[in-house]
Amino acid sequence: MAPRILLDATAVPADRGGLGRYVDGLLVALHAQGADLAVACQRADEKRYEGLVPGARVVAGPATLSHRATRLAWEQSGLPHVAERVAADVIHLPTYTMPVSAVLPTVVTIHDVTLFAEPEVHDPVRTSYIKSATRTAARRATRLIAPSRATRDELVRVLHADATHIDVAYHGVDHDVFHRPSEAEIKHVSDRLGLHGSPYVAYLGALEPRKNVPNLIRGWVLACKGRPDPPALVLAGGGGWDDEVDAALATVPLDLRVLRPGYLPWPVLPGFFGGALVVAHPSRGEGFGLPVLEAMSCGAPVLTTRRGPLPEVGGDAVAYTETEPSEIGTALGGLIDDPSRRAELAEAAHTRSLQFSWSSSARDHMASYQRAVDTSR
Repeated sequence: MAPRILLDATAVPADRGGLGRYVDGLLVALHAQGADLAVACQRADEKRYEGLVPGARVVAGPATLSHRATRLAWEQSGLPHVAERVAADVIHLPTYTMPVSAVLPTVVTIHDVTLFAEPEVHDPVRTSYIKSATRTAARRATRLIAPSRATRDELVRVLHADATHIDVAYHGVDHDVFHRPSEAEIKHVSDRLGLHGSPYVAYLGALEPRKNVPNLIRGWVLACKGRPDPPALVLAGGGGWDDEVDAALATVPLDLRVLRPGYLPWPVLPGFFGGALVVAHPSRGEGFGLPVLEAMSCGAPVLTTRRGPLPEVGGDAVAYTETEPSEIGTALGGLIDDPSRRAELAEAAHTRSLQFSWSSSARDHMASYQRAVDTSR
């Protein structure tokens, strides 16, 4: 008999973000494959999950779960009681924390371990707790899920995790949501941004040091030098911190345009990605690189780095750069000057994106859940 899975979705933020896309995509695919599901969530998400996974037992926690400290405390004490209440066989924690007192087998997704290798590119306020919680999960969880082989290998190298207890399950992409956009979708986003058809380079993600946004800004400035019609740079996404972003923006010449629209809702992302000259994601470190895959699915030419798992995602269907401004500028300028290369990349990227699906990810997750239950027996 298939195990009953309790997935803890209480950490999903209000703006969904990467964690929300992971949890939502996985749950829908698990439900489609007939998984026996229960979901713990914040009260604001109760109706959402009831709609996404009809028939599943959805349990909303207390209203205070919207506060991170309260949520972490509830995860330790309240989540095990929910697991007992719904008669779960295994608990899946889709981020780095877990209830240490849980008597049931636990599966924890560790999205990345870049803060161990490069702690200086992470929020110092959160680094100590995240490192401690990640070490605990690596040591005590029944199984770990890594979203890439590179992340699995880093878990073994940095935390000395047992490789035989780690399952790799690539993220998927919803090809209905992240599709090749129509001209109307592209125009809608362009007008919304105030560009009205003017060319732009797109970035989507948090403004965190590991995302390398300051060097993207500096590289874009170099790529635009001397151009009569330079593309704008659009830095979309909410959250994060990077003291260098404002410093880099202060050096941008007055004839160049930078837009920071903040959070963009899902329905406009195909037009945002697909309408860009280039989607640039020159990250120093990732656990998977979901924005890269989503841009590829929208038929966008993508420029990224060979760091970590990004080549596992992009393969030969994206352009690569190193992380320094001069290198980003050269690579970006080359793509701006070569529309045929951009068209080739756009076609190859969309084709490669079809290899990634939440259905395949769900099958890999189900196998991990079953291994966790079998280990406990």
